[in-house]
Amino acid sequence: MRAPVSVVIPTLNAEQALPACLAALMEAVEAGLIRELVISDGGSRDATAEIARAAGAWLVTGAPSRGGQLRRGAQVARGDWLLFVHADTVLAPGWSAAVAAHMAADPGRAACFRLRFDATGLRPALVAGWANLRTQVLGLPYGDQALLVARHLYDASGGYPDIPLMEDVALARALRGRLAVLPVTARTSAARYVAEGWFRRGRRNLWTLARYLCGADPADLARGYRRSGHRP
Repeated sequence: MRAPVSVVIPTLNAEQALPACLAALMEAVEAGLIRELVISDGGSRDATAEIARAAGAWLVTGAPSRGGQLRRGAQVARGDWLLFVHADTVLAPGWSAAVAAHMAADPGRAACFRLRFDATGLRPALVAGWANLRTQVLGLPYGDQALLVARHLYDASGGYPDIPLMEDVALARALRGRLAVLPVTARTSAARYVAEGWFRRGRRNLWTLARYLCGADPADLARGYRRSGHRP
C-alpha cells in the first residue's frame, strides 16, 4: 500500500528555515506515511530550490502568493491525505504517530497542531495561548499550525483560495465543524513578532482577522501588510 500523505510546503527565500522543517518530517518518512514532498515556491532568489531538490521534493514554481502557492502544490500532490506546513514551522517529535492515529480514527475531519513559538517567556506563551484558544473555540487555526486534510475533504471544501491574505482562515471556515486539534505542537518562528512587538503584532493580526470576517477584500488587507513590511 502506498504511503498516504503528500506534504506541501509554500516557500519564498526560505533557505534558513527550510532545513529544520524538512528534518522534522523524517520520522514520518521512516514510518512510511509520506508519499511525496511538494515545495511550492514563489520565486525564491536564494538556495531554496537547491534545498528542495536535494530533499527529493517535487518543485512547483509560480507567482508569490501563499494562497496560490498552496493551491498549486495541492493540485500536483497525489496522496490521499495532504499535510500543509509552512517553511518556518517545525513539527514536534511524535507528530507522525498523532497523524496516523487521526487518519485511522477520524478521516472525515481535518486536523491542525497546537501552536508554540521558538521563543520563551510570558509574551510568546500568551500569544500562542490565544491562538490555541481561537482554534478550539472558533475553529480558526492559522497556517503556521499546519493542516492535515483528506484529499476528498479538501476538494469538497474548495481548497485554498488563490488570495493574497487569509487563505488559511478561508479554508478553515469551509471546514467548520470538521476540524480537530492534534495533541502535538507545531513550533513556528517568532521573528516577525520580535521585530514588530508581540502585542502590537497580535493586535494587528486580530484587527485584520476581524476585518476579513466582516467582509474586507483580502487584496486590500494584503496591501496594508505590504506597506508595513509584514504579513500574518
